[in-house]
Amino acid sequence: MSRRIPKGKKFNPVYFFFCEGETEEAYIKYLRTTYRLPVEIFSKIAGNSITDRYIADYKKHKPFFDKDKTFLIYDFDVEPVVQKLKQLKAVHLLLSNPCFELWYLLHCQTQTASITSDECVRKLNNHIPHYRKGAIDEKLKSKMVENKNKSMARAKDLPEFCNPSTDIYRLIEEFDAIKNKKTPLKIPNS
Repeated sequence: MSRRIPKGKKFNPVYFFFCEGETEEAYIKYLRTTYRLPVEIFSKIAGNSITDRYIADYKKHKPFFDKDKTFLIYDFDVEPVVQKLKQLKAVHLLLSNPCFELWYLLHCQTQTASITSDECVRKLNNHIPHYRKGAIDEKLKSKMVENKNKSMARAKDLPEFCNPSTDIYRLIEEFDAIKNKKTPLKIPNS
C-alpha cells in the first residue's frame, strides 16, 4: 500500500526499525521524540530468526514510500547471526559490539579496549548510577544531549565490526541532516 504524496509537498521517509531488545527500542523511542520523525519500531518480534520475507510480511499492511528506510539494530556479539543479517536485502544494519550499551558508554567516556557486555554495563553504571536496560532516565538523556558530538567522534574512531564498535552514529548523522533540512545521508548496507 503506497502513500499518496500531494504535488509540491516534501515528506520525510518513514524509518522502520527492527531491533532485538528493550534497550534498542527505548533508544529509538527517544530519537522519535527528539527528532519528531515518522518512526515505526518492531522490537523482539523475530529475534535472530528475522528474514527478508518476515520484514516484508510485517510491513505489507503499512503505507510506504520509496524513500522509506528499514534498519536492523542488533548486537554484534554472535558472529553467525550477524552473517545472516548481512545477507538481508534492502535493510541498513546498525551493529554494536559487544552490545548497544557501548553507544551509551561512548557518551560518557572513550572506550578503545575490548570489553564484554557485562563490563560495558558496569562502566556505564559508574557514569549513570542505577542504569537499567530498556530505560532512559534524565541523567542518561542529559549525557546524550551534552555529549552527542563527542560520542559520534569516539564511535567513528573505532574500527568497524571489532570489539568495541558501533555505527549508531550513522543514524544520528542522518536524523541531524533531516532536522537541518539537508538531504539525508546514504547509510550503506552493511
